[in-house]
Amino acid sequence: MGEARGGPRRGTRVCSAGVPPCTPWQGPDSVAAAVTVTGRAWPRAGTAGTPLAGDMAQGGAGVAKRLGTLLSGLLECGGFCGIIFGWASLVFVLKDLGYFQELCQPSTNLTELPGCSRQDEEFSLVFTIGSFMNNFMTFPTGFIFDRFGTTIARLVAISLYTGGTLLVAFSTPALAVLLFPAMSMLSVGGMLLILTNTQVGNLFGKYRSIIITLYNGAFDSSSAVFLIVKVLYERGLSLRTMFLFMAACSAWHLLRTLFLMPRSRIPYPLPPAYDYGLRCPGRSQSYRTYEEKRPPEETGPEETPLEPSAPTGALGTLADLRASVLSLVVTVTQCVLFSICAAVPVLPVQFGTFVLQVLSRSFLYGGNAAFLAIAFPPQHFGKLYGLAMALSALVALLQYPCVTLVRGPLDGDPFYVNVGLIAVVLVAFVSPVVVARKCRQLAKDLGAAGTPLTAPPSAETPTELPH
Repeated sequence: MGEARGGPRRGTRVCSAGVPPCTPWQGPDSVAAAVTVTGRAWPRAGTAGTPLAGDMAQGGAGVAKRLGTLLSGLLECGGFCGIIFGWASLVFVLKDLGYFQELCQPSTNLTELPGCSRQDEEFSLVFTIGSFMNNFMTFPTGFIFDRFGTTIARLVAISLYTGGTLLVAFSTPALAVLLFPAMSMLSVGGMLLILTNTQVGNLFGKYRSIIITLYNGAFDSSSAVFLIVKVLYERGLSLRTMFLFMAACSAWHLLRTLFLMPRSRIPYPLPPAYDYGLRCPGRSQSYRTYEEKRPPEETGPEETPLEPSAPTGALGTLADLRASVLSLVVTVTQCVLFSICAAVPVLPVQFGTFVLQVLSRSFLYGGNAAFLAIAFPPQHFGKLYGLAMALSALVALLQYPCVTLVRGPLDGDPFYVNVGLIAVVLVAFVSPVVVARKCRQLAKDLGAAGTPLTAPPSAETPTELPH
């Protein structure tokens, strides 16, 4: 096993005497699916047919650590990231405390309630700005994630989140204007937290799309946090106490950043013996290549230049893209059904509309993140995801001219606007068609290059290492 401690240099083929031609290893950023240990092909952790225990044998992150990262990430996304979308429950508490109450018009007699439409508009403006920042600011925060890595991005997110909770905690009816920066900071910080969590799916190989979707579902579920705040307020707990507790939870976010998240980002496919997080005081390690681990005086086996060949993780990309076609079709179909149900002016149908809205939103955001992770290089994920969210924020602004159009020229009849929106959603069926054509072209190219479209038997069952 002397050769296993060192390893091949980047872009070389390692062969030992009397051993058949060996498998190329192209460094930690390669899409090749196997590494060479004493001339034998050993599948990379996280690929199909490879047990996760393979990393534990080589000192990498074990199953317990990966599951801890997964579950703690679900708790983080479900308890903190998207709480602004439960704004309606928090408004009940803020109204009871007298926020923006000076905007209410006094009643003219005892039988009339005071007119508080301006107060409602102010609360609506707080949410509108916060939700807009939630999507639009994802592009610059995604650039921060791509440029500076996970640790820096999460520190920025934790700072924003802590600042937002403290602003709410120390706000008063006289300082109700603090709600505007507070909600914006909470939304941007929460979005950056889930952006750093989407890479956790890379730890679980072919299940990463499912995990990314789970995280997006947990993000939507976090809107229930403000409902819990409302219930606890009715039981006698003060708003300041609850938001100070939420601010104190930032210590947990910080510990998770140090011990259960990488310093830069989680690669895909995972390199052998991959580990992450702080392992000992003053030392943080994501992973080190075999070149870094090899002692200077050690000489490896004979090295020959790497011959050009179609990489195997290309096969993995093809399989992932093929799987994403069905996901795209289901997502667009749900969005079309939701648009149709929303256009039907029948009350019982609207119950189905709410169900479809929840399902389609989860598929839309989760599928978008999963597709970007599959189809594009990981070093650009943050920027691309942020760009998609920023565009969605700009499209959301079209609701105001649509409402103006319905109230004005259409005399309150939204039929033509609904039909136009359904037609626009139908255009989204172009996306799965384009991806399917790309899959066929990629399969054709790999076949022309002589690459088998199924993994060789040796890649399914790891060869036993000599003792």
